[in-house]
Amino acid sequence: MGRAFVFPGQGSQAVGMGKELADAFVAAREVFQEVDDALGQNLSKIMFDGPGDDLTLTENAQPALMAVSIAVLRTLEAEGGFDLTKSASLVAGHSLGEYSALAAAGTFSLADTARLLKIRGQAMQKAVPVGEGAMAAVLGLELADAEAVAEQASEGEVCDFANDNAPGQIVLSGATAAIERAIDIAKERGAKRALLLPVSAPFHCSLMAPAAEAMAEALGKVEMKDPLLPLVANVTAEKVDSVDVCRDLLVRQVTGRVRWRESVEYMKNQGIETLVEIGTGKVLTGLTRRIDRELSGSAVGTPADIETFLASL
Repeated sequence: MGRAFVFPGQGSQAVGMGKELADAFVAAREVFQEVDDALGQNLSKIMFDGPGDDLTLTENAQPALMAVSIAVLRTLEAEGGFDLTKSASLVAGHSLGEYSALAAAGTFSLADTARLLKIRGQAMQKAVPVGEGAMAAVLGLELADAEAVAEQASEGEVCDFANDNAPGQIVLSGATAAIERAIDIAKERGAKRALLLPVSAPFHCSLMAPAAEAMAEALGKVEMKDPLLPLVANVTAEKVDSVDVCRDLLVRQVTGRVRWRESVEYMKNQGIETLVEIGTGKVLTGLTRRIDRELSGSAVGTPADIETFLASL
């Protein structure tokens, strides 16, 4: 089967996310209520109405993005008799999207996924004092050049290669001063653009080690099942279907590189022809086109998208 389901990461959130789904479908409303109950928080109100600053907080954005992805999936099941195991052969997610992918594949319950992402968001925020860490997007450099920028900019501080999103589109993460140096060096090396990202912490770098420890503890207390479909993991860019390996990779992912370009290339080599992005936004669909134009990508996140997708099955 030539289809994979992929789940977006942080940055795709926007005030109003999920509201159309909740207005249109009982299954979506039930997902949002279950997440609210699991967290003891009216997260859906923040999602639907804002304020934007509250939604952007890592501890809110992460479970919110997962909630919309699972709301879409449950709606597909309820409205069209959709079965993920019959319609896809792989799942993958960008950063926090791995939790959404594993929830979709039955590894975690919805409530446990929401609680894990709340813990993950809080732990990542606490790992580095505000102002001491930063992330930068670098556009237009080859992979080797980007790695050389990170190495040159470090000067004894952390400057890690955090995301390999697509050809010519990478993200660096680490100590603020090192990231600022990296921006200057990247421009000197010919980057089309190099700019600080509006994030509250330096994700996917070694400064996140305390958050990785927190996730190891949290994941050790949660019931996990082998995924119904193999997950293509961020850390290895290869498929995994063992619960023990999934747990280990989720811990490593906190400090490790998101190897999204390699993951998409791996999926193509496994026979995938279409990537279906489930949830808010179309970021991964755009990256799919940048990575390999032979792959088709589509996003399913609104009632209209759901109707179109079900009609295509």
